[in-house]
Amino acid sequence: MAAVGVLALLLAGCGSLKHQVGVARVATPSGTSTVEAGLQPFYDQAIDWKACDKFQCATAKVPIDYADPTAGSIRLALKRASATGGAAIGSLLINPGGPGASGVDLVDRAVTTVGKDVLAKYDVVGFDPRGVARSNPVKCMDAASTDKLLSADFDYSTDAGIAAAEAAYTAMGKACAANTGPLLAHVDTVSAARDMDVLRAALGDETLTYLGYSYGTALGATYAGLFPHRVGRMVLDGALDPKLSPDELGLGQAAGFEGALRAYVADCQGGAKCPLTGNVDEGLAKIHNLVERARRSPLPTGTDRSLTGTLAFYGIAVTLYDNASWSVLTQALTAALGKNDGSVLLHLADLYNDRNADGTFSSNSTEAFTAINCLDGTSSTDVGDMRAEAAKIEQVAPTLGYFFGYGGVVCAGWPYPPTGKVKPITADGAPPILVVGTTDDPATPYAWAQGLASELSSGVLLTFQGEGHTAYGRSNDCIAAAVDAYLLAGTVPADGKRC
Repeated sequence: MAAVGVLALLLAGCGSLKHQVGVARVATPSGTSTVEAGLQPFYDQAIDWKACDKFQCATAKVPIDYADPTAGSIRLALKRASATGGAAIGSLLINPGGPGASGVDLVDRAVTTVGKDVLAKYDVVGFDPRGVARSNPVKCMDAASTDKLLSADFDYSTDAGIAAAEAAYTAMGKACAANTGPLLAHVDTVSAARDMDVLRAALGDETLTYLGYSYGTALGATYAGLFPHRVGRMVLDGALDPKLSPDELGLGQAAGFEGALRAYVADCQGGAKCPLTGNVDEGLAKIHNLVERARRSPLPTGTDRSLTGTLAFYGIAVTLYDNASWSVLTQALTAALGKNDGSVLLHLADLYNDRNADGTFSSNSTEAFTAINCLDGTSSTDVGDMRAEAAKIEQVAPTLGYFFGYGGVVCAGWPYPPTGKVKPITADGAPPILVVGTTDDPATPYAWAQGLASELSSGVLLTFQGEGHTAYGRSNDCIAAAVDAYLLAGTVPADGKRC
């Protein structure tokens, strides 16, 4: 089981689906390239760095509401790995996605995945976006209630099942409003992108140099749309396409995970001791039937917790972010199919949900993910619309598609209306922006990277031909060299370069 520890490291920085919502869509920029007078104190602040282990840590102040900077402020947590080669040429701001993942935690991994020459020249700075982790986190329910919601198997085939799901998420929203306060209305992507401009100024950089993964590409693209003339060198890896609706994103992601699962089954069947006998379609059917069985009758795990269908889905999906984790999925399926033992899948689901063995959670990723998504935009809450969309999803993803539908139930009773709109981002006037896409990325399908690169006026597409979510730091030397050259010297690879 040593591979499970590796899996945790691989997945901790990845953006992901969380529940039926899929991936947050990009909110529409509405800002300006000038600093309003009321915001000047935030832009002029000095950051007081203090040692924290082998790094430096600090906080920066930003307004809760950019429309009313006097209405209160919050502090964003920062961590910096100083340039190893002496005086830095600037800061490289990084974000791992989610939404809801910690950029502060990403710094620990970035010093082993970002190119050595990049680390020598840049101060690498991670931040927790507003509402996330150490930055005035969104707070909702207690751990037991969160655990119950994450493991729930709602029956969307009935109106009563849909109503039960809506009631559960409405209760969550009420708890978030009560326990988070006014910030809950302002954790949208546009506000977080505006925070990045405050950070840029406070760090002393004329332009923003940025590396964003998965949902972090939404933050980067939104920033570019708001402040095109303040864009420096920007890498958007595992891109979201801002012109797609939430339903289109859910459909694309469902198809992406189906493709990744198909590739896994073929690989498994090509090796020894694969529990998925028969051809690929028959292997996929075994996985589908296992999850459906867990929905009807949860599997024992040797603990006081059972493996529900939803938890089985999380345990399977989490391993598809990197093909290096496929062997762990084989272990989990061997136990579940051969011994009716859901313990390995449960462990994987807990890794994905940041659940500790004692039932507590090591992050607020579930709360932040939901809060940010519900502000950025939601699927239709009409039952007929949801059923029609679910039918489309299950056509392209018959194995696990059930878990990508009915996204509208999550935000149907959210206490604040969505602020985002579906709209391409062009960022006219920005210098070349590097968009990195992986051909078989399950979480952010390659077509999304193609879409974003074509919509950005200065978008340049770099392609990794392979499996898994995102590319820089986990793929090959060709991708690493191209991204490093861009960050270090501004050398832009040929548009459409494939590695």
